[in-house]
Amino acid sequence: MLGVGAVAVLAAVAVPVVRSARRQAKLSAALSLAEFRAIAPQLAEDKAIGYLPFLNAAMEEAEILETPARMAAFLAQLLFESGQFRYMEEIASGEAYEGRKDLGNTEPGDGKRYKGRGPIQLTGRFNYRAAGKALGLPLEEDPTRVATPGIGFRTSAWYWTSRNLNELADAGDFVGVTRAINGGTNGLQQRQTYFAKAKAVLAERETA
Repeated sequence: MLGVGAVAVLAAVAVPVVRSARRQAKLSAALSLAEFRAIAPQLAEDKAIGYLPFLNAAMEEAEILETPARMAAFLAQLLFESGQFRYMEEIASGEAYEGRKDLGNTEPGDGKRYKGRGPIQLTGRFNYRAAGKALGLPLEEDPTRVATPGIGFRTSAWYWTSRNLNELADAGDFVGVTRAINGGTNGLQQRQTYFAKAKAVLAERETA
């Protein structure tokens, strides 16, 4: 029978081993460069290499790496919103959002100031304020930071979790995910095409 001291030693050894195993599982779940390029073939290789660490970190933070269904749904939505990760800032001026009180745009110039940025196209003063508060970043004061990969992917993951989209993804409700992000079903067919592609690429892991 083990004494108290021996049990304590075993526990001390077991905890880091368990943590290491969990960390290894997360690393194996992370998106590889080959997978990323297969899912987003129009993205230049140098950008794919630069974006991938931020994308994986954001997905880990939001527990999206936990299931392939979450990963595929998340990637599909980002692919559509960002033009296959080619645009970190909305091409339009943002003037269309001017005076949109439902978005928190109450001050002159808020439409352009809080236009869509990041791969999920975070839009409106309310969202910039909430994302900044959740992430500990001054995004309401400096909204252009959302257009950088390091912050853009984190705000995308924040938006995802703030709408409980992991649950919808796990339930297979891709239309519901689309409505939560878009407010409707704009581009649903293209989003579904991206979704099918992401699922197919991720499914290859099971046969590897």
